[in-house]
Amino acid sequence: MIMVREFGDHLGQTKARGYSHSIIADMLRRWIALQWLLSASFVSSFPIEQKIMATQTLKYSETRNYIGGKATNGAPKQMDVHSPLDGTVISTVALSTAQDLDAAVKVAEAAFPGWSGTPIKERSQIFFRYRELLLKNREELAQLVHTENGKTIDESYAEVDKSVELCEFACSLPQLIQGEVLEVSKGVECRIERKPLGVVASIAPFNFPNMVPHWTIPNALMLGNTMILKPSEVVPISAIRIAELLKEAGLPDGVFNVVNGDREIVEAICDHPGIKAVSFVGSTKVAKIVYIRASASLKRAVCLGGAKNHLIVLPDAHLEMTASNVVASMSGCAGQRCMAAAQMVGVGEVEPIIQQMLVEAKKLIPGKNLGPVISKASYERILGYIEEAEKAGAKVLLDGRNPTVEGGLKNGYYLGPTIIDHVTQDMRISQEEVFGPVISIIRAKDLDAGIAIENANPYGNAAAVFTQSGGNARQVMERASAGMIGVNIGVPVPREPFSFGGWNDSKFGTCDITGKSSIEFWTQLKKTTTKWNPEGKTNWMS
Repeated sequence: MIMVREFGDHLGQTKARGYSHSIIADMLRRWIALQWLLSASFVSSFPIEQKIMATQTLKYSETRNYIGGKATNGAPKQMDVHSPLDGTVISTVALSTAQDLDAAVKVAEAAFPGWSGTPIKERSQIFFRYRELLLKNREELAQLVHTENGKTIDESYAEVDKSVELCEFACSLPQLIQGEVLEVSKGVECRIERKPLGVVASIAPFNFPNMVPHWTIPNALMLGNTMILKPSEVVPISAIRIAELLKEAGLPDGVFNVVNGDREIVEAICDHPGIKAVSFVGSTKVAKIVYIRASASLKRAVCLGGAKNHLIVLPDAHLEMTASNVVASMSGCAGQRCMAAAQMVGVGEVEPIIQQMLVEAKKLIPGKNLGPVISKASYERILGYIEEAEKAGAKVLLDGRNPTVEGGLKNGYYLGPTIIDHVTQDMRISQEEVFGPVISIIRAKDLDAGIAIENANPYGNAAAVFTQSGGNARQVMERASAGMIGVNIGVPVPREPFSFGGWNDSKFGTCDITGKSSIEFWTQLKKTTTKWNPEGKTNWMS
């Protein structure tokens, strides 16, 4: 009754201003609708997720699963998706069940015969078109990465550009998987051909929502498999756009599917009998679990874990190049990449290089050319490593804690570049993956001691050496226990056709996830022996 009297007063004022009856009627309809929307009885009748939608306009609509060439109905359980740029909720994502996964597997199984039976030359034409769509939509795709992951816009463009390169490699696969034929005895031929596995799954992390899915999608599909992608639940939006562009390129429905979710879906993927192979990228702890569980279900599995990449810096290293390389390696993508420089091993007198690193690091401004970490929980975890190292006797040379961030980003999860000297091997920050723009410095008396420090860490993704001595570089190349080695390069990521993959606790399973080595993982060999000369003499070879 109070609201009606208020509107009556407002209506009288409106008539006095000379508005027409039609305008007044329209205002009445809008007013009634607004009061109904805001009433407690309306909002309280919806679940909490829908209450949010009723009172807040999200930047992106609900992120649903993508199965059989279309977005499916949302799952009953939803999770908010936050942008690390400013902490706002930008979407919601479906938390799917094992039943949702089973539906996707059945669709992918139904699509497999037609897709695997399509000649690879014809499959490649779809990916040539898809490459053009990646380029055409580069701006949109980069903005998605920037918003949901927090990378700077330049880093986001670079991520999409790397996806283009991965797609280009996939387009070359028809030239790389030719079979072999040999006449092994008179009139008898043996032939080897590569055949797809069937339905495969790819579990992707949060730190590269566009690029890491492209480590697996183009190669696995080009080789004739059908796929289910499970993106990280904190960055699910890019995956759906990828699916839409693949469909636009001409990929048949059901060949590529996206199932969102959390731990329940990962476990269901490992256990599902219809899935023949699983790739995983994430932390070492989870990579081990996924590898063991998937292998127990008789699946192929390659699971990439974390890293603690050591950069060995010698006194003769080029001052400016080394300092800028080390800082870029530790801070790029806010340090949230498995190829980031986590630990510098200073061999001998390297003080001038460390001082130049401080100069370079101070050029990084959170919120401008340095993005946030993914979440508040990650931010607090990184702070814990820094505080613990400081209490244990390490010296914080550059402190990135509690930076001032401008431009409406104060609620984002920002940490400035942090350089910590005089770290020892027994400190937790020296042993575990921090995953932020933080580098610790350990001192070593000589190169042998430096290599021993690198080899003592349980990971083995990457290692690098900075020196002007070819002999010293060769020592590190031969003796460092890591799958990817850099010489005067802080992020030694191999580019296609060379494959990506580490050693030790950074990778579980055989083959690598990209490049030529991935061909082995996504295919199986069929061997055929034929004989068409019944008149030929028969012996033990025929």
